[in-house]
Amino acid sequence: MKFAHLGDCHLGGWRFPELQELNMKSFSTAIDMSIKEKVDMVLIAGDLFDSAYPSIEILKKTFSEFRKLNNSEIPCFIVAGSHDYSVSGKTFLDVLEHAGFCKNVYNFEDKNGKIFLQPTIYKNYAIYGYPGKKSSLEIPELKNIEIQDSPGFLKIFMLHTSIKEAVGTLPIESIKISELPKADYYALGHLHIDFCKDNVVYSGPIFPNNFEELEELNYGQFYIVDYSDIIRPVKKPIRLKEVLSVQIQIDNTLTATEKIISELRNYLIEDKIVLLKLKGKLSQGKISDINFDEIEKFVKNQKAYVFVKNISGLSVEDSKMYIEVKDMHKVEETMIEEILKEKSSKFNNYLSMMLKSLNIEKQEGETNQVFQERLIDEMKKTLNFKED
Repeated sequence: MKFAHLGDCHLGGWRFPELQELNMKSFSTAIDMSIKEKVDMVLIAGDLFDSAYPSIEILKKTFSEFRKLNNSEIPCFIVAGSHDYSVSGKTFLDVLEHAGFCKNVYNFEDKNGKIFLQPTIYKNYAIYGYPGKKSSLEIPELKNIEIQDSPGFLKIFMLHTSIKEAVGTLPIESIKISELPKADYYALGHLHIDFCKDNVVYSGPIFPNNFEELEELNYGQFYIVDYSDIIRPVKKPIRLKEVLSVQIQIDNTLTATEKIISELRNYLIEDKIVLLKLKGKLSQGKISDINFDEIEKFVKNQKAYVFVKNISGLSVEDSKMYIEVKDMHKVEETMIEEILKEKSSKFNNYLSMMLKSLNIEKQEGETNQVFQERLIDEMKKTLNFKED
């Protein structure tokens, strides 16, 4: 018994055409590897697409990959993720299913206030599934789930959610495995991490989904799971292009262009994904003084596969502000009050809370993706604040 476990494909997610194409090639590679391994089936644990309504071009390419599985007589079972989930219940996953290319295993009944999941039976497998939803709304629902038992079958539970065992002490909403119905294998998606503990596995993304993930992960992956007497998940890396990450500290944008190009000359960048991260506090010039067109032209002349920049680490030296503060413990509050006197808005009441939310720090061992989710959750709580 052998099956492939994929997730977080996010097809159509990149705005760079080269990276969007590489994302699709990574998905295609995973499909080809699964066919070569002669798996019984392919599982996709959510976020096949980056949105519920992908472009026609992405759909055409995706259909072509599913056709390869179909021609090889390998079925595909899916659940929706937080990106391709729609409250209306209508997404392009339905189009794939109606075309006979896959089956959504989310099958439930409401019984006495409980969500009772029915299995999808295939060969010796009983597959259960529950979709991921926006803002982790699936978690309280998952705590109210039961499954129909399937004696004699290998029980697989497909989920797109955050598991406590994977997030550890990080303060993001999650659910413990012990709070879920028992299964022989938990095929998980949602967290873009490499996590494999016994029968609890996050497949990881097929391809990194943003700048930070390219830095951290470099490439995509999935799992092929072999089962005879025990579960044996085997990670399958998908290394199609090498990532070169270059971090440069600058304080003067007037000389930054020359400095950046000079630094890039030290690297072999041909056919690589070149990530340029700029950091520093600017004492002279402004960010627009950096000639990124010239830098990109240099990189392309060196035959890089694609050039991606990140300037979020740049800041401008604070201008001097003279405000009389009587209580030194209220410096921040006093400064905000003075600034808001000039700019009145209905959102002013939220400013202090928003600043407090933005002050949370990344914890040791926390990935960028998990930190971003936690930060977004904090901001959402602030924006949903209602005055009495």
